[in-house]
Amino acid sequence: MLAIVCPGQGSQTPGFLVPWLEIPEVAQRVAWLGAVAGLDLAAHGTTSDAETIRDTAIAQPLIVTAGLAALVALAPDVSGVADRVDAVAGHSVGELTAAAITGVLSAEQAVVLVRERGRAMAAASAVTPTGMSAVLGGNPDDVEAAIAEHGLTAANRNATGQVVAAGTLEQLAALAAAPPAKARVVPLQVAGAFHTAHMAPAVEVLAGYARAITPHDPRVRLLSNADGAVVTTGGEALRRIVDQVRNPVGWDACSDTLRELGVTGLLELPPAGTLAGLAKRALPGVEIVALKTPDDLPAARALVEAHASRATPGAGNVAVACAPNPAHGGSRP
Repeated sequence: MLAIVCPGQGSQTPGFLVPWLEIPEVAQRVAWLGAVAGLDLAAHGTTSDAETIRDTAIAQPLIVTAGLAALVALAPDVSGVADRVDAVAGHSVGELTAAAITGVLSAEQAVVLVRERGRAMAAASAVTPTGMSAVLGGNPDDVEAAIAEHGLTAANRNATGQVVAAGTLEQLAALAAAPPAKARVVPLQVAGAFHTAHMAPAVEVLAGYARAITPHDPRVRLLSNADGAVVTTGGEALRRIVDQVRNPVGWDACSDTLRELGVTGLLELPPAGTLAGLAKRALPGVEIVALKTPDDLPAARALVEAHASRATPGAGNVAVACAPNPAHGGSRP
């Protein structure tokens, strides 16, 4: 049983697309989706510096495009790969990658939505200086109490011992000055307090665009990163994508669902690494491949052959998961 996972904001690093763009089909896909987004995503994935791609309005379309483009390198028939998977879920913005993989949205719809999501979240972040910090280690009850004491939100629960606190920079500084016992507070390189009430203005913007879309029901089992639930209708998937902008991410719940489903293989799409690291701790015994560069394609194809279902398309036995970003507790938003 195979799961595909897609990363969230913060997973991007300068130049990560360089080796991928040497594959003509990937370069063509990036160019096309960049045109849809109105951004030179090829340049942002190759020559832009860390500060440039930290910009939410750039990072989010870049991450979603990277995941969708890498699937083209994995197999010419992308839908054929998706229909053989057993689980799909996305971490934060990775839910849009997952929505496209499972057929809820077209790739173009996903990129337009993520472009507007990124712009709206960047605008919301500019209202008040906010940020996110990973709280690593410590007693879970003590960590939750400290986050609440400082008026912060537990915006991402990635795994036991990995919680991301979000709020104003002053609140985060106070938490860092008085961390919970046996815990470390690590500031994350993100531009705002994602998945909190600070993002409410972005929700209204995204909801307006969502009303113009007619989504399709998932062709495969799609997990929600809010609570790990299996989402069965396109309308519910789209509603959750909109609401998720201001609601916490529960990646730990996604890991629980993947375990309950009996997943035996997990593939993380680019920019890969974070979710694979979380899975190694949360899903012992599961074979994991982080698709970081084209050098990992042989291992990824072998993973698909060893663990993917052979069921017919639409049988409802597929689930795909997408990776978190640093803003998500050692992962990405």
